[in-house]
Amino acid sequence: MGCPNNIGDTFLINARRLTGMFRILLAVDLDEERALASARAVTSFPKADELVEVTILNVEENVDIPSEGGRVSSKDWYDEADVPPSVERAKTHLEDAGISVNVQRKHGNPAEQIIGVANEMQADRIVMSGRKRTAVGKVLFGSVTQAVLLNSEIPVTVSYQ
Repeated sequence: MGCPNNIGDTFLINARRLTGMFRILLAVDLDEERALASARAVTSFPKADELVEVTILNVEENVDIPSEGGRVSSKDWYDEADVPPSVERAKTHLEDAGISVNVQRKHGNPAEQIIGVANEMQADRIVMSGRKRTAVGKVLFGSVTQAVLLNSEIPVTVSYQ
């Protein structure tokens, strides 16, 4: 493999020696541009086509809506096989770069699902896209990216478009 020429090379080479491949969980929402930005971050890793395998994860957030007949839950319409275009766009970009890709779709709390799947697959890194929000926006709406950054024991790379 030659002599590593930067910290990224050393990190990936050591990961490959230990596990065979560097496993990345790529968390994407419904936004195609953010998904593509995250996929580009993955393809920028050194020797990604040789050393990296990616699991793309899309999580449909659990939502309960009051209705005339009681409550309607997103569980009622959730379909694991209904992969959004953002996932397909990221997958195509990664496969075109020669990277091995798997896709998973989950239902529930996005941050919890991202961390849970990353731990299950023994990911070496989580890659996800962030959004620019005001401080008030973060307080009012929360942030999946912020929750993952604060609660994950696995390193997280955040990309921006």
